[in-house]
Amino acid sequence: MDCNIPNTDKKRVVIVGGGFAGLEIIHKLKNSEDYQLVLIDKNNYHQFPPLLYQIATAGLEPTSITFPFRKMFQKYNNFYFRLAEVQDIHFSENRIVTSIGDIEYDFLVLAAGTKTNYYGNKEVETYSYPMKSTVEALNLRNIVLSNFEKATISTDETEKKALLNIVIAGGGPSGVEIAGALAEMKKFILPKDYPELSDYPLNIFLIEGADRLLGPMSKKSSANAKSSLEKMGVNIILNKKVSNYDGAKVFLEDGSTITSKTFIWVSGVTAVQFGNTPKEMTGRGGRFLVNEYNQIHNYQNVFAVGDICFMTEEKYPNGHPQVAQTAIQQGRQVAKNLKNIAGGTPMEAFHYKDLGTLATIGRNKAVADLGSFKMHGFPAWLVWLFVHLRSILGVKNKLMVLIDWIWNYVKYDQSERYILAVTPPAEEQLLPAPVEEEPTALVTTENKKETTISFADHDPVPVASVDSQQL
Repeated sequence: MDCNIPNTDKKRVVIVGGGFAGLEIIHKLKNSEDYQLVLIDKNNYHQFPPLLYQIATAGLEPTSITFPFRKMFQKYNNFYFRLAEVQDIHFSENRIVTSIGDIEYDFLVLAAGTKTNYYGNKEVETYSYPMKSTVEALNLRNIVLSNFEKATISTDETEKKALLNIVIAGGGPSGVEIAGALAEMKKFILPKDYPELSDYPLNIFLIEGADRLLGPMSKKSSANAKSSLEKMGVNIILNKKVSNYDGAKVFLEDGSTITSKTFIWVSGVTAVQFGNTPKEMTGRGGRFLVNEYNQIHNYQNVFAVGDICFMTEEKYPNGHPQVAQTAIQQGRQVAKNLKNIAGGTPMEAFHYKDLGTLATIGRNKAVADLGSFKMHGFPAWLVWLFVHLRSILGVKNKLMVLIDWIWNYVKYDQSERYILAVTPPAEEQLLPAPVEEEPTALVTTENKKETTISFADHDPVPVASVDSQQL
């Protein structure tokens, strides 16, 4: 037995990752007469990434956007879930090495998605706060609320400013959405919860290395998002790159700095890697190079789907967008092709169908690109609400999210404002020296050595979020 998984006469399909793509494959192959399905994931639940920013800003409970795998697949035959982390893959031996032992496979599907990309900057990785998982979003909520509490008792003006300056790196949907949510906290929550901070404004900075926000979306949607955020009081900084962060200051490549104790990094992703994956297997962003059937080159029984793979089409020479719809569509096609293999019929090539792109900014504010049709404001916000509510797993979760949304809308109140635990981004001994007294300007210019953030094998790149949320 492999990790207590029985050997049968059925072909074993091992799926690494229970995200959108992995779940789609399992659902389409459930109770198969041809395949035994094995899901490997380091968490025992599926999470809904498009709403992580609402966990981080006290709008939703973490349990509202998570769903346990074992409950999801209770009635599935020939299905096994193992809580483990894949450490290495021996492609020539049809075997994966996991934290609980080795597992052999007949077919392998890699659907582990991506992780936060720090572009090799260790200090940014050490001191910043990412928002790529439920745990990270909950930790960010704890930090934001804890810093509000610290600001109420601080007698040092400079420290108080640092605690009330929130800097976000990355102007994609994740950055735009959390900036908007924080701006609403500033307007509706802080005056009620923290009256002692009435003379000290909460300053929100959104930094984007490109010349506009929401790069994957249309220029019209980008302009609408920028205008809405500015009206909400968000300070938007375009055409500038973050070079470093030491836990007290955000350094930009032009020499300017922003004093802040809360630096949120949503500025890009890189594919999850497994052990010593040969470099010739991967391309841009560490993604596995695949053919039109999602097969990794030279291995016909190994598929990569969703964010972790790199496939090109005529309309997508730089690869498909790393969004939920790509993962769902590819997962569906791979499941169909596995059925074709079992039935002895030819596989069918994958072709991506763009269903549109959405991003919410705040209350009654969103932007939507639906083909040639562009929407913004309240209509786009309603579309965003419907699409995301429909996509959440579980009837109970849908109801919980809907109730929270209605409550927040009617009462102007994000109700999940409690601190469960605080995990600092580094050990205490690594924390930088206290913030020195500065001029009254929030953004200052100093003569500092410029540091670039770059891929190991590519030219320096601007701080820009590469993820987006699509229908």
